[in-house]
Amino acid sequence: MQQNVTAHLFDILMQEYASRTGLEPLSEKPHRYLWTDAFAVCNYLGRYRKERDEADLEMALRLIDQVHSVLGQFHPDDPRSGWISGLDKEEGSKRPTAGGLRIGKPLLERGADEPYDPELEWERDGQYYHYLTKWMHALAQAGRVTGEMHFIEMGVDLARAAHSAFVHAPYRGQRKRLYWKMSVDLSRPLVPSMGQHDALDGYLTFVELQAAGEAIRPGARKQLVAEISELALMYRGGNWETDDPLGIGGLLMDASRMAQLMREGAVTDSSMLGNILRAALPGLEMTSSSGLLDRPAERRLAFRELGMAIGLKGVSLIRESLINQAELYGNTANMRLVQELMRYLPMSERIETFWSLQESRRSATWEAHQDISDVMLATCIEPQGFLRF
Repeated sequence: MQQNVTAHLFDILMQEYASRTGLEPLSEKPHRYLWTDAFAVCNYLGRYRKERDEADLEMALRLIDQVHSVLGQFHPDDPRSGWISGLDKEEGSKRPTAGGLRIGKPLLERGADEPYDPELEWERDGQYYHYLTKWMHALAQAGRVTGEMHFIEMGVDLARAAHSAFVHAPYRGQRKRLYWKMSVDLSRPLVPSMGQHDALDGYLTFVELQAAGEAIRPGARKQLVAEISELALMYRGGNWETDDPLGIGGLLMDASRMAQLMREGAVTDSSMLGNILRAALPGLEMTSSSGLLDRPAERRLAFRELGMAIGLKGVSLIRESLINQAELYGNTANMRLVQELMRYLPMSERIETFWSLQESRRSATWEAHQDISDVMLATCIEPQGFLRF
């Protein structure tokens, strides 16, 4: 009975999101936002894998096309026009990710001569590295589900554009880093600091793209070898511990991807997986004891909590992958870490249950971020489309 209720809520959330944003029914001026849409594509693909309803696959593919058409081109209010890659209309349509993809923020990006305002910057457009990697993951999932290499090729185009623009060396001889936010055309940094998990996320995403291509076309030439090597040097020695629920969830999402990539033989360093799992534990304990989940809805940000809940849903997938790889990697230490993580699984159910209540979703904090909150709650209800290869 409960399963039917949550499946029904999943359908409602995704239908309302599609209607509000101009996906279904189709709008001439759809509202697209890269992070939210990446999760939504995976939700539709997951439901298609489960139910084999062609309508779900159609929605996923339509959304991919809309994102590329809207966020791969300059905003209508921007004095510039056309594909942000600079390609002409025909070539840009064939390679819509070659110049990256806009975030989809409501305000145009900060001009080169405008002063930096940290509050206003959150509302301004540009390109975020960690949004681009989410979209690469969505494209990799689309490639695996459809068996079409075209999606992997678009993901590789996006990976190359992002790597070329975001990677830089602050000073000669120093380790390379990633900018956190770039301009729409990738010509200048808007926020020069580096995201705490961006190099790790980029590394695993690039490896995932290559593995997805190999799954579709065995023996396909590996296309991101140099980029993966650079990202591997960047993430080593990083401090990944965080008390941010969304950051904790991101670590666990990365861990579930890595466990599956190990299963496919795409990565072999089991100690790296242990480092990711170990880094997630302090933040989980802090969240558990902080009283955050006892607060009323008006004092909580749903999408950040839901990110952690989705990541926790991936722990069983990590455990499953490690059991299947026991002979290869001898994952005794990692299995112990998984057992520790499983103590926090009730937090995931608690978060999902709280935000599934209609009264919780009437709060101002939910309504202020409704699209992202709706889609991530749907992902939490049915996480396999996002988490499982």
